[in-house]
Amino acid sequence: MVGKEIGERHFIEDIALFCEQMGLPRMAGRVLGVLLISDPPSQSLNDICDCLQASKSSVSTMARFLVGEGLIEQAPCLVPRRDYFRFRTGGWLEFMRRRMEVMAGLHDIADRGLSLLDGKDDSLKSRLEEAHDVFEFVDTEFRGWFERMGQRSRKQR
Repeated sequence: MVGKEIGERHFIEDIALFCEQMGLPRMAGRVLGVLLISDPPSQSLNDICDCLQASKSSVSTMARFLVGEGLIEQAPCLVPRRDYFRFRTGGWLEFMRRRMEVMAGLHDIADRGLSLLDGKDDSLKSRLEEAHDVFEFVDTEFRGWFERMGQRSRKQR
C-alpha cells in the first residue's frame, strides 16, 4: 500500500493535475496515482479510500470511470464482496488509442463539411481544410504509431 510519504503525496497530486488537464476528474487522477505506485499493485477500494482520505462512493465512482477509460482494471480477489483494482497493463496505450479515435472521427466530419462548401469561395473552405488536414494526419499517422507501440509493449513483456 502507498504510504503517506510527502513524495508519494506529491506524485499522486501531480497525476491528478495531469488528468485534470486531460479533461478527467481530479479525483480519478488521484485514484490512478495511487495505483501507479502502490505495492502490492492491486489495492482494495478501502485501501485506496484510506490512502486518499476520500469517501468510498467517490473512489468507487472514479475507479469505474478509470476502468471505462481503459487505464485500470478490476483485479481478482479471494475475499468475497471486496473490490480490488490495479493499473491495467497497456493502460496508457489504450487511453491514448481511445483519445485518438475520437480525434480521427473529426476527419470524417471535416470531409462532410467540405462537401457542403463545394462551389463556394475558397476562403470559406480554409477553416475546414485545416481541420481536415490535422485530423487526417491523426487518423493515418497515429494508427501506425499505435501498432508500433503495441508491438514494442508485447516484446517487453
